[in-house]
Amino acid sequence: MKLTAPHIETQIPGPKSRELVRKEQQHLAPGLQGFALMSGIAVERAQGSVIEDVDGNRYVDLIGGIGVNSLGHCHPAYKEALHAQIEKATVGSFTSAARADLIDEVARLTPAGVDRVQLYSSGAEAVESAFRLAKNATGKHEVVGFWGGFHGKTMGTLAVNGAGNQRTYGPTPPGHVLPFANCYRCPLKLTYPSCGIACADLAREQLRHQSTGQVAAMIVEPMQGTAGNVIPPPEFLQRAQDIAREFGAVFIADEMITGFGRTGRWFACERSGVTPDAITLGKGFGSGFPISGVVAKHELAQAKPWANPSGSSSSYGGNPLAAAAALASIRTLQRENVLENVRGVGAAMLAELRTWPERLRWVGDVRGEGLLLAVELVADRTTKEPLPRKVCEEIFQEGLRRGLLAMSYTHAIRLQPALTIEKEVGLAGLALLREAIAIVAARHGAG
Repeated sequence: MKLTAPHIETQIPGPKSRELVRKEQQHLAPGLQGFALMSGIAVERAQGSVIEDVDGNRYVDLIGGIGVNSLGHCHPAYKEALHAQIEKATVGSFTSAARADLIDEVARLTPAGVDRVQLYSSGAEAVESAFRLAKNATGKHEVVGFWGGFHGKTMGTLAVNGAGNQRTYGPTPPGHVLPFANCYRCPLKLTYPSCGIACADLAREQLRHQSTGQVAAMIVEPMQGTAGNVIPPPEFLQRAQDIAREFGAVFIADEMITGFGRTGRWFACERSGVTPDAITLGKGFGSGFPISGVVAKHELAQAKPWANPSGSSSSYGGNPLAAAAALASIRTLQRENVLENVRGVGAAMLAELRTWPERLRWVGDVRGEGLLLAVELVADRTTKEPLPRKVCEEIFQEGLRRGLLAMSYTHAIRLQPALTIEKEVGLAGLALLREAIAIVAARHGAG
C-alpha cells in the first residue's frame, strides 16, 4: 500500500510515540538531532517522501535525513540490493564485487582526473582523511575553511568550521576561516554582480596576513548546507581555487550534501567549471547507509604515509554491505534518470517559493538549485534581522501538527527532500509550510 500524507489521527506526538520516546530518554545521552527531539515522534515505517509514526500519523518529509535520503525511504531497488548482499557477505576489507563496481562507478562520475577513491563511514572521517592526505602531499600543516562552513564535529574539522560550533572546543588545530559569498548577507554590504566578488579579495588578504605560509588544504562547500543552503555566484568557487593555488594548498570540494545529484548535477562543483584536487563524499552517497569517501587526483593520492598499506584505511570503509548500498543508490539514480526529476521538481518548488515574499511579510529571501532549497525568515526586511529562534520553533510545531516535517525551526529554513520526490508531494509540503508560517505570523501581529 502506498503511503500518502498528510494524515493526522492523534495529537502530535501521539500516545505510542510519547511512550517510546520516554523509554529511550531514560538512558539516551543528550545531544540528539534537534528536530527529532522537538517532534517527539517515533517512526513506524516510511516510504518515498512520507513518514508514518507509531500512532498512524503521516507526514510529508522535506528534511530527507538532512540531505541523506537520496532515493526516498525504502526504495525497492535499494532494499533488494541490501537483502541480496546480506546473503553473501557483510563485513571485511577484502575486495568484493560490490566495492569494485562502486569504485568504478564513482570514478566514472567525478570530474575527469579525480578518480582515486578511498572509503569511510562518516563525513567527518572522510574530511579528516583528506586533510591528512593534503598534509602528506604538501608537507604543510594549516587548513582553511570559510564563514558558515560545516565539515564535521571532530577536532580537525572544527579548525575550519565557520558555523560557530568550534567555539567551546578550543584549542583547535591550526586553521583559518575566510569570508564566503553569501550574497543575501554580504560581508561587505555590496551587491552581486557589481561587487566583482570582492569577498574573495578580502579572503585572499585575510589569509595573506594571518597564514604562516604553511597552508596544506583549503576546503569549501560549493553550496553551503548548514549555513542555510547558501548558493554563491559560480565565480566564487573559481576564485577560491585560485587562492588555494596561490598558497600551494590542496583544493578540496566538500560535496557531502551537494554530491550525487542534489543540485541537479552529479556534483555541485561542475556549476563553476572547477576541478578540485580532491572531493569528499557522504550523506546521499549511500542513501541512508553510513558510507563516505575521499576521491583524489592520481598524483595527490600517492602521497605517503597516506598511501602506505593501512595508511588511509578504515575498519568499516567500503565493507560489502555499505558498498552494495552506495552502488544501488548510484545505479538507481542513473537508471531512473533521477537528476531530471531533481531539476524539474526543484524548479517547480522554487517557482512557488518565489511568490512567498509578496505573500508573507517574514520571508526575506528564497533561493535554490535543484532540490537544495531555502527560505530565509527575517523580522525586518530592511535590517535582515533573523526571525527569533523561539518563533521559528513555533512554525516547526505548526507544520508538524499539519503533517509536515521540515527544518523550519531556524530562520534559514533548509528544504532538501528525497531526490525522487514527486512534484505534487513537494508542492503539498510547501503549502503546509506556507500555512504554518502565515498562522504564526498572524499570532505575532505580522500577518
